[in-house]
Amino acid sequence: MLTWTLIFLVVALVAAAFGFGGISAAAGGIAKVLFFIFIVLFLASLVAQIV
Repeated sequence: MLTWTLIFLVVALVAAAFGFGGISAAAGGIAKVLFFIFIVLFLASLVAQIV
């Protein structure tokens, strides 16, 4: 999951560097969503480990 977040982050940065606004915004949005999903799953696994 973290790999996909990093991939979309890199795609967003490359697209932003070349001026592709729509592609950059879409890839950045996907990277944000995947990042937050990763954080939630990480916290859930920490809670499950403690309990």
